[in-house]
Parts: sequence; C-alpha cells; structure tokens
Amino acid sequence: MADSPVSFVLEKITWLLEEEVNLQRGVHEDVRCIKVELERHKAILVVADSLEDKNPELKAWVKRVRDTAHEMEDAIDEYNLRLVDHEQGNNICYCQEICFYFKTLKARHIIASDIKEIKSKVEAISQDRPNTSAGSISIQRRLDSQGNALLLEEADLVGIEQPKKQLIDLLIKDESNEEVTSIYSMEGLWKTTLGKQVYDHPKVKDESNRAVISIYGMGGLGKTTLAKQVYDDPKVKKHFRIHAWVNLSQSLKSEDLLKDLVQQLYSVIGKPVPKEVEMNNSDKVKELIKNLLLRSRYLIVLDDVWHVDVWDAVKLALPNNNRESRVILTTRRRDIARYCCAELGKDFDLEFLHEQEAWSLFCKKTFQGNPCPPHLEEVCRKILKLCGGLPLAIVAISGALATKERSNIEEWQIVCRSFGSEIKGNDKLEDMKKVLSLSFNELPYHLKSCLLYLSVFPEFHPIEHMRLIRLWIAEGFVTGEDGKTLEEVADSYLTELLNRSFLQVVEKSSDGRMKTCRMHGLLREIVNYKSRDQNFATIAKKEQEQDMVWPERVRCLSVITSLDNVLKQNKTIFKLRSLLMFALSDSLNHFSIHDLYSSAGVKLLRVLDLQDAPLEAFPAEIVDLYLLKYLSLKNTKVKNIPGSIKKLQNLETLDLKHTYVTELPVEIAELKRLRHLLVYRYEIESYAHFDARHGFKVVAPIGNMQSLQKLCFIEVDQGSGDLMVELGKLTQLRRLGIRKMRKEDGAALCSSIEKMVNLTSLSITAIKEDEIIDIHSISKPPRFLQKLYLSGRLEKFPQWIKSCNNLVRVFLKWSRLEEDPLAYLQGLPNLRHLEFLQVFVGETLHFNAKGFPSLKVLGLDDLKGLESMIIEEGAMHGLKKLIIQRCGLLKHVPVGLKHLSKLKTIEFFDMPDELLMALRPNGGEEFCRVQHVPTVYTTYWRDGGWDVYSLETFGERETDSNHSSAKRTLELPTLWKV
Repeated sequence: MADSPVSFVLEKITWLLEEEVNLQRGVHEDVRCIKVELERHKAILVVADSLEDKNPELKAWVKRVRDTAHEMEDAIDEYNLRLVDHEQGNNICYCQEICFYFKTLKARHIIASDIKEIKSKVEAISQDRPNTSAGSISIQRRLDSQGNALLLEEADLVGIEQPKKQLIDLLIKDESNEEVTSIYSMEGLWKTTLGKQVYDHPKVKDESNRAVISIYGMGGLGKTTLAKQVYDDPKVKKHFRIHAWVNLSQSLKSEDLLKDLVQQLYSVIGKPVPKEVEMNNSDKVKELIKNLLLRSRYLIVLDDVWHVDVWDAVKLALPNNNRESRVILTTRRRDIARYCCAELGKDFDLEFLHEQEAWSLFCKKTFQGNPCPPHLEEVCRKILKLCGGLPLAIVAISGALATKERSNIEEWQIVCRSFGSEIKGNDKLEDMKKVLSLSFNELPYHLKSCLLYLSVFPEFHPIEHMRLIRLWIAEGFVTGEDGKTLEEVADSYLTELLNRSFLQVVEKSSDGRMKTCRMHGLLREIVNYKSRDQNFATIAKKEQEQDMVWPERVRCLSVITSLDNVLKQNKTIFKLRSLLMFALSDSLNHFSIHDLYSSAGVKLLRVLDLQDAPLEAFPAEIVDLYLLKYLSLKNTKVKNIPGSIKKLQNLETLDLKHTYVTELPVEIAELKRLRHLLVYRYEIESYAHFDARHGFKVVAPIGNMQSLQKLCFIEVDQGSGDLMVELGKLTQLRRLGIRKMRKEDGAALCSSIEKMVNLTSLSITAIKEDEIIDIHSISKPPRFLQKLYLSGRLEKFPQWIKSCNNLVRVFLKWSRLEEDPLAYLQGLPNLRHLEFLQVFVGETLHFNAKGFPSLKVLGLDDLKGLESMIIEEGAMHGLKKLIIQRCGLLKHVPVGLKHLSKLKTIEFFDMPDELLMALRPNGGEEFCRVQHVPTVYTTYWRDGGWDVYSLETFGERETDSNHSSAKRTLELPTLWKV
C-alpha cells in the first residue's frame, strides 16, 4: 500500500511548509519539489497496486516510493521531536524567541541535510518510473477478473443439492407471494441457507411475476457455479423459452452489456441480430430487448455485477410480463444484492460445513475416500481447521496434500506450520490464491490498508469493533468526510469489509450490532502474505522465532507470546510507528519496557497497545512518546497514572478499562486532543451488587477536554456541582458514563445533557442504591440517544424518555417504581433490548397490543412483587429471547405467551418450584403455553450447584450443571454491562 505512506507524508509536508520556525535557506523549495513529485507518483500508485505481482519492475519501483515516503515522514517527525525538546513555553517574549531560534539551529540543520538526500532519491525515482499507462492497467484488471473464476464440478460441492433444488423451485414454481429473494454465499460455500420472504408491498404486487434473485459472495468462489448449475438444468431450460447468460466485469460499460444481451436473445430465437443495433443508442436497444421478451417467459442471468448502475441500465428492459419470468444476478457486494432486489431482499445466514461434513470431504479428496491414517489425523485436523469449513478451501488443500508421502508425517507438519508459504509456493493452490487475491485487488484503495492491518491480530483472535476503529484512526488510515466524525467514517469502512465478506461476525450485541469480528483463516493467510511482501507489518511469534526471517526495517510490529525474539535482533532497523502485544508470557516488569525502548526505535510511536500484558506499573518511558495517539493498558494491573502524561499532547485514545486505576491526575485535562477516555472495571461475579462497576475520580477541569467523544465512567461525588457544569462544555460527547451521582446534582446534570447534542449513550448510577436519580428536568433530550442505563431510585418515570425514538437499548436497575414503566416504553419504535432489575414493585406487568414493535430481547430480574404478566396479541411480535429470573411470586407462565410466534428461547433463572413443576413436558399444566418455543431453560440452585432443566422442541430433558445452556444462562448477568 504505497499510496498510504505517501498520503500520510504529504499531510506532514504541508505542516512543515506552514511551520512558523524558519527552515534553512533553500529547504522550503526542496520540500515543495518533493511534494510535487510525490503527488505525481500518488496517481499511478493507486492503479499500479494490483499489478505489482505481475510486473517485477513496477513492484521494485513502488517499493522505492514507499521507502522514500517513510524516510521523509521520519525526518519530519524527528525534527518535530527536536523542536519539542527545546520548546520554552509559548514564545512569551522576544528574548525567548531568539533563544529558541538558536537552540533549534542543529535541528534545522539536520532536517535540511535529510531533505536534500531525500530530494535526490525522489528525483531518481521520477526518472526511473515505469512507462505504464492507466488504460492498460484498467484493461488488464478487467481481463483478470473475467479469467480467474474457479468453477468446481458438482461432485466437489458438498451440500449443493439442496440449495440448487430450492433455487430451481423459485424459478419454475408459481410462488406468487414469495418473489424477491437474496441468496448469500461466500468463498465456495455451498452449505447455504435459502429462504423466502413474504412481502405485502404494492411494489411487489405490481412486479409479482418477475422475481429477482440475488446471489452474493466473494468473486469466483461459489455464486457463479451455483447459478450455472441451475441455469444448465434441463428442467430450467425447458421451463423458460428464452434464456441468456451475460458475463459482466467491473469495467464493462452498460452499452456493451445491452448489446451482448440482444445478441444472445436473437441467438436463442434463431434470428439474425438487426444491423441497426450497433448504431442505436441505449434507449433504443432497451426497447428492442423489451419487445423481444414481452410475450415470452424468460430467464436472464447477470453474472458478476459490480455497480448498481449496471442493474439500473438493464432493469427497464426486462418487462413484468405476467409469465413467471426470472432474473438471477450474482455479485460480490451485499449492498448491490439488496439494491437489485428493490430493497426488499432478505439476508440469509451463512452456514459453514459442520466439522464432520468437512472431515468427510477432506478424507474423500485427500485419501480418495479412504479413512485418514491414524498417525496423520492430528495434523490433518489442524490443517482442516485453517480451512474454516469452506468446501473450496478443503478441496484445494486436499488436492495438494494428496501428493504427499503418507508415511512421512514431517511433510504434513510442514504444511500445517507454514500454511501461508504453502499457498504461495504450491502450484496446485495457485488458482485458489488467484481468486482470493482478486477479491483483495478489487477492493477500493482506501480499504486495502485497513484490511492489511488485520494481520497484526493473532490467528482466531476476535477483534473488537471499537478497538479496530480507534486503531485505524490512530494509524492515519481514515480520511475525514464532511458531516461525519472519523469514527463514523471508520465504521463505514468496517461495514464495507463485512459487505464484501472479508470479515466474519464473531459476536453481536443484543441490539444486533457487531461486537467482534475476524477474518476467515484462508483469507487471512493471503492477507498475511501481502502484508509481509509489502513489509506492511511484522509479526513476531515465539513458536516461530527460530525460523523467522526479519525484514531490514520494521515500522509496525505485532508481538505474540514473547518479547525475547524482538530484543535479540541487531540487524533489523526499528523505526516503529505501531507496537501491539498479545498474550505475552514475559513479565514486562522484570526487564521493564526500558529494554525495548533502548533497543528498538520507539520514539516515533503512534500506537502502543499493551492490552492483556503482564504489567503492574505504568512504564515511565511512555510519557516521552510525544507522537503517541493511541495508548491501551486494558486488562493490565496498572494502578496509577503519572501527572507527566500531560506530555502526550497528541494522544487521542487512552484505554484503561479493567485496570486498577481509580483516579486520574489533574494534568489529564491538558490532553486537548483526547477523544476517548475509558477508565472502568467490572466485578462480574456480583453483577447484581450495586457497586459491581468501578469508575475513576478526577479533580481536573474536565471541560477543557472539548475533543472528548467517550467519557466512562467518571465518579462525580467529589466537587460534583462544579463537575456537572464542566460536563456541559463537552458538546462532542457521544458516550457518557457517570457514577456516584447525588440527587441534588440532577438539575445541573440535566442542563449539561441538553447541550450534548451528539450523545448516543448515557449511563447514570447513583451514589447508593436508594439514592434518587433526579433527571426529570431534561426538556430537550439528545435526539440521537440510542442507549440508556439508569441505576438508582426513580421517584417517577422520566417523561422525556418516551420521546427518544432512536433508543435501541434501555437498562433500568433499582428504580423501584410504583407505576408500570411499560406504559412509557412500549411506544418506542426502535427499542430492541429492555432489561429490568428491581424496577417495579407492582403485581402485574401489562404488555399492550402493538407495544414494543421492535423488541428482540426482554430481561426481568428480581421483581419481588410481580405475580402475573399479561401479553396481548400483537405486543412484542418480534421478540426472540425472554429471560425471567428471581421473581419469587411469579408462579405461572405469562398469559398470552402463545402470541409470541417468533420467540426462540425462554430462560427461567431461580424461579419458584410451582412454575418449574407446571413446565414439565409430561403432565405440566402450563407446558402447552411454551411448547411452541424451540428452547426453554429452567435453571435453579440445588445441592451446591446450578441445575439446568432443558425443555427442547420434543420435550427432551437434560440435567447437567456443566451443560452449555447452563453456561449461557449464568452468563446472562453480563448483559448489564454497558
């Protein structure tokens, strides 16, 4: 990604040219020359990226540009550091200005020398630039994208029979209300869920005889093969009088598409193509196609749609002719699949091959249907795990392994240990590599650096959504857009990678948002290879330290397990900009981070991520990292933060979650660029205890930190009156977490909240369990508020909450309301997750018809007076999970539970024996009320352990304190985490 360092250094060059301190004579002109040349190079770098592997000369040239950009960046940053070292206040008087000028003479001399040398390199690079036109590159990319599709034989496609049958049924059966469907497949994934969605919409009714079916997946890895299998099926050919298959590409023009379609249609009907087709404009050709299709049942396949305007160009030519016509399109992008289905398509979950199915396919292809030799089973299962359940990967890897000598286990172990190298060097895997690389090459350029960055995370490591976003921003990968924060732009990048199947969701929050993700193992190897090839990042693993080949220079370093191998390097030049550590076995306190600081070049660090490191004290050397933007000590044992942290004037993220820090120094307020200040920890084992969460104290004028977007969790019991006013100055806040609030501070807090117009998440906890939270005087609540957490007494329900239509999650604890809170919440249109803990002291909760239209998860805990629940028909019609726990007087299943037709799981936790007896499959009086629910768990304490009573669909019983359902039930309290 040579364009990324070039873009980054161009920003720094602009700063240098605008620097108030005069550079030496002639330096400004040299800097301008460098800037002009790098801007010229930048244009070709974007289009040259995908051709590096095919053109060694171009690849070498791109590397020179990248290295020179890095050198320029280093020179500017080192100059900046020298200025900081000599800075004396803010140039208060003329004498200080003169003193500062002479002190920085050496710094200006050094950068002048550096820039002169860099200018010579840039000029040489300009003279040697390869003569490659953008036009030829564009043509080559189109040819590659068309020529590298990997089509497997049907016999190799495990599980294709069922999706093929369902897709054929969609084509040739008259399903009048099941017309618009999206089918999603990924990387040769044939175990695909195909479903149908009924839409009661005028637009569907108007076009009910022309179904649009979108098959979405990564390029050349399954969607085309499935479509082709269906298209060539004899029943399909017989059913559709006219049919055409159009191969598209990223660069195909709509005019060419229409002409290709016309030629195929005339070929099918056995007539010559009119000569005027070549002369006519697009509108005339569309009209010709429409007239041809108007009286016939047709099937049109558009393979590999890259842009929505391709569909826009052709859809008006495909008539709704009341003859059960069908259109199939394949695309690599989910957003296009949905658009082409007129935004009425349905997403379908991807199903990877189950372990046993994958193993059967692996043995079939590797050992020609014979069982795996016992001495190879362990290593084969490890290799299979890297395939991640993708049949295409299994077939390809199996073909390569089939040639290995079965008696030589070492050959198989080498493949397992060096999986990425095997993909690179094995001719039998070349087609698979090309397909995956093609998907990478077709990425928008600004996303490539973001994707390569994922290589720094360990294999199978779940990557936290917000952690990744903050890291991308700190690395400079995110470009600002009008009207959006950098975090919002980065989030759109992440969504795009998900849409293109580069990432898989590992865990979602209760409101449906992604919490963690990771790359598929095989795709990860391709990305790792590209990262190493471009020296984008260096991964230091303890298990590979004997065989690891270190690059000449290291800028981004990921250390996994141990630092020993890093400290032993004496031939590698460390110019670290990013340092991340994972699962360290070393104790950082034994040799101190000073050893790393002195042996590796870390003074230019932008990112320092020590999450989970065995660290007990704040490393003093960190405060000297003036350029640092991101600092994470999450999950360490650090207790104190020094006042000298004020030196980190570029810091944007300070993550101290789950450390032992309880107080921040007053100097923290001097970090004017800080955007995310996260300091808290949980006591998970006592979630229902009022003091389960710990925040931090600060006496600093926090209102000075006006760049803050996230502030969690600040304890406001000391100097709370002034602090509440200070909070009102933080108008950029998106997330605010407050602990230890007093009743008398409510009015001041409400006034401050009204000024936080961008707030999306608000958490307030009172100073003690029976302290009243007085937040009733908010007249203009934040219109973007999505998450609300209130812990403490409420004299009455805050009326403003019912007007917050964007709320998706509401957690209320210890409110002890006498009035039914449901009356104020059930009209919220987007509420997806509602949790109550000691919220209501009444006897009955009443869910009115049409209430809670979007609710998916409902949790009720420790409602001591609750005796009954009434659910009217139409209430919570989309509810999927219901949790009721520790409600000692609730002895009957909620009335109207049968109306919740989409309910998947009910969990009763520590409930009365009468309720448990009534739920027995055999003879339980109220079993009929829950028998429509696929899974019902009743969990209670017995004989010193938790006992799980599971009512499955067929009334099967399981009693096991270690059962997975018990684990899931016992983890329920973590839902209360913010």
